Amino acid sequence: MKFIIKGGNPLKGEITLAGAKNAATKMLVASLLSAKPITLHNIPDILDVAITGELCESVGSSIQREETNIFIHTPEIINTCVLSLSRKNRIPILALGPLLARQGTAEIPLLGGDKIGPRPVDMHLEALRAMGALIEKRESSYYATAPQGLKGVKIVLRYPSVGATENALLAAILAKGRTVIENAAVEPEIIDLIKFLQNIGAIIELGTNRRIYIDGVSALHGGEYTILPDRNEAVSFASLALANNGTIFVRGARQDDLITFLNAYRKVGGEYKIEPMGITFWRAGTLRSIEIETDTHPGFMTDWQQPFTVALTQAHGTSILHETVYEDRFGHIIDLNTMGADIRVFSKCLGEIPCRFSGMNHGHSILVNGPTPLHASCLTIKDLRAGMAHVIAALVAEGASELHNIEELDRGYEHIDERLKNIGANIIRSEDTI
Repeated sequence: MKFIIKGGNPLKGEITLAGAKNAATKMLVASLLSAKPITLHNIPDILDVAITGELCESVGSSIQREETNIFIHTPEIINTCVLSLSRKNRIPILALGPLLARQGTAEIPLLGGDKIGPRPVDMHLEALRAMGALIEKRESSYYATAPQGLKGVKIVLRYPSVGATENALLAAILAKGRTVIENAAVEPEIIDLIKFLQNIGAIIELGTNRRIYIDGVSALHGGEYTILPDRNEAVSFASLALANNGTIFVRGARQDDLITFLNAYRKVGGEYKIEPMGITFWRAGTLRSIEIETDTHPGFMTDWQQPFTVALTQAHGTSILHETVYEDRFGHIIDLNTMGADIRVFSKCLGEIPCRFSGMNHGHSILVNGPTPLHASCLTIKDLRAGMAHVIAALVAEGASELHNIEELDRGYEHIDERLKNIGANIIRSEDTI
């Protein structure tokens, strides 16, 4: 499938956020810890949720979906070997803890997901091994057992990895004793996951300095929870308003989740108004260059830099963006340059934050010179957030662009073409002929 997008016209109107992808998928996996019925509200209709649901059903869950609600029940684990999913993503690694906790064994496929670097899982595996798991990497899977069950331990993460924090957290819920996770990630989606787990019977305490304490319980009960709105969608639509010189009311956007982004938005020349049900975003005047370094929460999120970079192509001066979370997240830059942008990629650290990739020859800093007019092009989407950057660039550019491999966008953005049409976008979903 492909999108045909005619750009050049400012977009105006209201767009409503879907539930957060990075919370919904994790809560579906977390539900495997309970033998009781669970209801999740505000679930986005996206491919990653469908794949995660397929994973849950393969181990014994019954799932019913009604609009934005999912009813999931896993009275028993009937299968601990999950090797054939319709499509790979990174979620199965999080199933190791629940499967080990309830059955003492698990086998899950090697990871897929965005093509933004290796994204190693060594921290995940180290945490599970410390808790008593024996893990073997096979040709196409990870095979794990816990012959003595999982036990609470002190886990010190060398980096506040979101995935490793989630994996340790899920494994600790039914483990014997207390688990302490130090240097944990504290993103809003993780806090949402913790709140959901508390609702169904977990005992979790948030400490200072990135510490999470979990007292293992013998079983969880059922319950329901409403997932927070997707802050990455909010930033994507805000960046679209900035780049496209439109005015967009993002229903469901929450200031608490966007404080760092809102500061950057205002510094570069955007403006916003906090309203009772969301935030309105627009361009206040001439856009200015800015220096940004991505970081773990509460810093500028790595998923925000791709859509925001498109807006920086319309800013006067030279903007600097230093990516400190992933070493290979600028694959979309060559496409933006094809459309007329003037962006240079550097392996050196162009920033002040101590960076794990210093001296490693990874292209993880960029200079964006602007403003540059963008023109239509034919592009192939490589990953989710870069795909949204392509969509924004196409809506800024004069002429009709073709974006192929839009299935990457469907992984994380619910019916994005229909929602953009509602604010004036000229976008058509069509059969791919490449």
